[in-house]
Amino acid sequence: MQRYQHHGAAPVEEIHAEGGEVCQQTGGANEEEVRHPEEPAVQKPEGKTAAVEHKNGKRSDVPAAEGGPRFSTFSWFVVLALLGVWSSVAVLYFDIVDYDSVIGKLAAYDTDGDGDFDAEDAKVLLGTSRPEGEPSTQRAAEPLEEETAASGSQDVESDIQAAVPLPPFEDSAFVPDDPTEDGHPYEEETNTIDTTGVLLEEPQPDDSEVEPGRYLTSSRLSQEPEAEEPPEPAPEPTPGPQPSAEPEPRTGSVPPPGSRQEAEGAAENRAEAPKEKEKKKKPKLLNKLDRTIKADLDAAEKLRKKGKLDEALKAFDSLVRRHPLSPRARYGKAQAEDDLAEKQRSNEMLQRAIATYGEAAELPDATPDLLRAALRRRAERQQFLGRMRGSLATLQRLLEVFPDDVGLRNDLGVAHLLLGDNKGAKRIYQQVLAVAPSNGFAKVHYGFILKAENQIAESIPYLKEGLESGEPGTDDGRFYFHLGDALQRVGDDSAYFWYELGHQRGHFASVWQRSLYNVEGLKAQPWWTPQETGYTDLVKMLERNWRTIRDEALAVMDQSRGHFLPEEENLREKGEWGQYTLWQQGKRAGNACQGVPKTCALMERFPEATGCKRGQIKFSVMQPGTHVWPHTGPTNCRLRMHLGLVVPRPGCRIRCTNQTREWQEGRVLIFDDSFEHEVWQEAASYRLIFIVDVWHPQLTQNQRQNLSPI
Repeated sequence: MQRYQHHGAAPVEEIHAEGGEVCQQTGGANEEEVRHPEEPAVQKPEGKTAAVEHKNGKRSDVPAAEGGPRFSTFSWFVVLALLGVWSSVAVLYFDIVDYDSVIGKLAAYDTDGDGDFDAEDAKVLLGTSRPEGEPSTQRAAEPLEEETAASGSQDVESDIQAAVPLPPFEDSAFVPDDPTEDGHPYEEETNTIDTTGVLLEEPQPDDSEVEPGRYLTSSRLSQEPEAEEPPEPAPEPTPGPQPSAEPEPRTGSVPPPGSRQEAEGAAENRAEAPKEKEKKKKPKLLNKLDRTIKADLDAAEKLRKKGKLDEALKAFDSLVRRHPLSPRARYGKAQAEDDLAEKQRSNEMLQRAIATYGEAAELPDATPDLLRAALRRRAERQQFLGRMRGSLATLQRLLEVFPDDVGLRNDLGVAHLLLGDNKGAKRIYQQVLAVAPSNGFAKVHYGFILKAENQIAESIPYLKEGLESGEPGTDDGRFYFHLGDALQRVGDDSAYFWYELGHQRGHFASVWQRSLYNVEGLKAQPWWTPQETGYTDLVKMLERNWRTIRDEALAVMDQSRGHFLPEEENLREKGEWGQYTLWQQGKRAGNACQGVPKTCALMERFPEATGCKRGQIKFSVMQPGTHVWPHTGPTNCRLRMHLGLVVPRPGCRIRCTNQTREWQEGRVLIFDDSFEHEVWQEAASYRLIFIVDVWHPQLTQNQRQNLSPI
């Protein structure tokens, strides 16, 4: 880190720099005009005339002895103007005016209590305006009172999510001051590190050259704007008639009858629900020490807001060295490091920011708002780097300071979920609902946990009421996904109402296509032909060698059924379903290929399958009487091939969207499993197929290399 060389107080430096620049420009522009009136004119013999050139280009002879002007009026005007400029420079350069003293005195006229002297304060001082609640008479100057208490404002993060299987992501940065307030010295917040969730659109591969898959966040097709404060729960909308028919896919079909109108009506009712909102209080980040250096803090913060991050970091670092007990200076340094980490895509810089946030919170006399902001941001960035236990410890410390903060307790529940500690998270959300039974954020997460525990019916009211609340953090695709899935499993067709609403909110590509890890712009259709995929050589190889592949699978299955592990994704309503995996996330699965060497040798020739980091290559055996719930895969980045090996007839069928097909031995079926699909095995004996996932053909080579594994 380069050290910032201090050359005096920041406000004076800025004035010097601006004054010097103006003077140089003025002097350069008028150099000839300055010289003409100051130099003596060439002496001419008496009685001769001095030539005067006019604008029309003619010259006239004016006798000097007759009192004719030796210089034009314009020249004298320039002389007077330059005298004023150089006088101003002298005032600045020789410190005739003590600007620090003047600024300090003006701070005493801070009439609106925002810690600085601005236009609104000047209006009050001049009698043209008055603070809210004050009489119209002019106020006498009063000393600035010390900020001693937190504002009480809640900055509940709207994007912290709780789905355990999905990677964590970070929330939008804490805004230290309200950028919409009149006379505010800062510009609008420019932080752009991942303020969005991980649900829909993958990051562009070109941005992931440094540590791909690590320092990355995904963005969503639509983001819920962060609410100023947690709104009160809205009245539960009463859905209209439920859809009576299955929905059609978005591509070339019609959505479920009535569902779109119902979804729009529910959204309109939620928007029109009366909600009392109190005016958000401005966070108080400055203690008594920080107010004495507010001008320097503002100057450094302005650099950060303008994106001059290296200069901002130097300025804040200089302030930290000069004022080591200043919490605001250290917090500003952490923010500058945080912003630089994003710009440079540097985990090392982000680790420095995490440490500096902790240092700011440890300083004595840190205001409650600054303590909350620093530790909360620290917890978010720890989660971003995958330091879940560190984030949990940070949030626990926050709760020790603010034990009644429901938002912090909700965040602590998320931290438990990200650690895979569903029991700990469940306990936290039970505590929240005990004191705030209408808290929508706690409801959706508690419902999610119940569904993960296979308490399907019990999860529905929590998920439904949480989504209907419209509270920050509830409008998330995973909650629409799990509510719809739970409703489907109990036979409630209103599932498609929630899928449609999730689609309208931008969480799903369509009512049918509900994958959560998507790349925009890929061709979307449920069923594919080999020619459409472009993988005709792979399909031909599979169909030519299907008997070899079948025989190896049967040999492994007969020798030890233990090679076929039960499906553990909770997708079966009933029956037995086993799988034998050869490749997972683009890598061989242990020593599995030793049992089927010919099959693996055949597959090695096709990197579109073996290198598919978002897919699998596996055998799938399903016993009679098995039914797989309607479900969707996690991503639109792959297509799934099914090669029939042993297919008893009749009774084995698969539905994708509204089309149902049957397997045939030695033939390949290709479908996009990001669309809803369902399986029945009602034959008299087992069904055996070979599943091969391949990259979506429209993904570029760069995308295939840089997309994170699933």
